[in-house]
Amino acid sequence: MKKSRYILITGCSSGIGYKSAHILKNLGYTVIATARKDDDVKRLQEEGFIALKLDLDDSSSIDSTVKQVKEITNSRLYALFNNAAYGQPGAVEDLSREVLKAQFETNLFGTHELTVKLLPMMIEAGEGRIIQNSSVLGFAAMRYRGAYNASKFALEGLSDTLRLELEGTGVYISIIEPGPIRSKFRANALKKFLENIDRKNSRLSKVYEKKLAQLQSSEDAPFTLDPDAVAKALLHALESNSPKVRYKVTVPTHLFYWLKKFLPEKVMDFILRKVE
Repeated sequence: MKKSRYILITGCSSGIGYKSAHILKNLGYTVIATARKDDDVKRLQEEGFIALKLDLDDSSSIDSTVKQVKEITNSRLYALFNNAAYGQPGAVEDLSREVLKAQFETNLFGTHELTVKLLPMMIEAGEGRIIQNSSVLGFAAMRYRGAYNASKFALEGLSDTLRLELEGTGVYISIIEPGPIRSKFRANALKKFLENIDRKNSRLSKVYEKKLAQLQSSEDAPFTLDPDAVAKALLHALESNSPKVRYKVTVPTHLFYWLKKFLPEKVMDFILRKVE
């Protein structure tokens, strides 16, 4: 591995982004860690990172980050790990236009804007890696996760297209598809659920009682792994001479990939309806 390559990681306040930042820093990468809140940026700086404030919902914040990255790296950014995202729970019929737009602003539009504004320096250098943190829900839709499903399906489609368009540039695109990973994802989802879903007046109010209990639970879902599992895939995508197009992380991701590949859609629907 070439030491001191610059990598920008979004969503480093906790979970996958935080753990990946530490692992890569310890391996010799120069990590530019970003977070949305000032307190998290300060904490990351105290831990020895180059840390920048970045709000993917705000184009001016993205522009500021891109400008700072160019200055810090002398326009030689090697890699971008698009990790920042959140999940908006709720049945599709209970998602307002504004709530769905907010999900896409962070998980797709902001990620896309950051990517295409950093991409030219990679193309100019003739090398680079863009790694998208998607999900098992980026190819297998599950109930009451429609906003998140849609945003990750869209991210994968956009990434597949970009990969084809970057042929011959030296810039590689990889997609990581984790299943359940220990993080603050559930806690953040609970907050969005309470803020944006009118569960008491919904046709599915009784279903939401169960969903609320699940979101409030501290128990891990089956086959949950630590963030290190994603960092391992990330490292391969960064360092392999032939990075994979997709990295499947956790048993559920592998399982649903093969089930979807071989089962009739109606049978797959039956199985997915059993998953909560």
